[in-house]
Amino acid sequence: MTEDHPLNRDEMLAVLDWYRAAGVDIAVGEEPVDRFAQRVPNRTAPAAVASPVTAVDSPAVRRAADSASEGPTVLLGGDPAEARALAASATTLEQLEALLGAYDGCGLKLRATQLVFADGNPQADIMLIGEAPGAEEDHQGKPFVGKSGQLLDRMLKAIGLDRTRVYIANTVPWRPPGNRTPTPEEMALCLPFLHRQVELVAPKIVMTLGGPAMQTIFDTTAGIIKMRGKWSTLSIGSRQVEAIPTLHPAYLLRNARAKEQAWADMLSLRMKIEALGLDG
Repeated sequence: MTEDHPLNRDEMLAVLDWYRAAGVDIAVGEEPVDRFAQRVPNRTAPAAVASPVTAVDSPAVRRAADSASEGPTVLLGGDPAEARALAASATTLEQLEALLGAYDGCGLKLRATQLVFADGNPQADIMLIGEAPGAEEDHQGKPFVGKSGQLLDRMLKAIGLDRTRVYIANTVPWRPPGNRTPTPEEMALCLPFLHRQVELVAPKIVMTLGGPAMQTIFDTTAGIIKMRGKWSTLSIGSRQVEAIPTLHPAYLLRNARAKEQAWADMLSLRMKIEALGLDG
């Protein structure tokens, strides 16, 4: 065994980085704290978007406005029915983003730095859906901006696409602590907002990135290796879209041999774009 020794500055910073990557970002105090009962002040949506959002005549929106005037609300234990009502009340992507930013029903918001809503072209015919933001996405507020995002950009470029031709979102818009997989409860609270996002963007094609996103969008427990590269016609909200799952870029960074499979999926996407006449 090695003897304990005082850490130097670089070693202490490395340990702190490791803790942060693992989701350890709250110090343990002398007294236990029930985080599930912890209350925090509501975040108020910016004035520029608050008016059109709250003007929507929805019971869920009225309850949200009433609770905001009464005081703080609990972040954990949200109601999926209220999430569906809130999501359905949005008539534009701007309203949906404002509603989601003010929504306190999902506990992921408590630990995340900020909302990661979307990136790319809202008028795009192609929508890419990943799992959840990572550390760099949480820092910048945009999906797929870290190393896996850089690989995704290269994959798109290889078939003649870039972020001006696609719209990118995630199944959950807040980073899970330690980059863990979102729980079924967290997914249930965020899924109505994603479905409404798809309805408002109205893409012709959806490509999911990675197993959890595929299982969520395709409503299946099958594995990504079995499902990848296979086209399906899905109903997402009120939209009928052509959908294909592929491997997540982060997986490709860890498993270079799988890039051949992902390349086949990207070529299939290019062929579908041409078949549907979406090059114009």
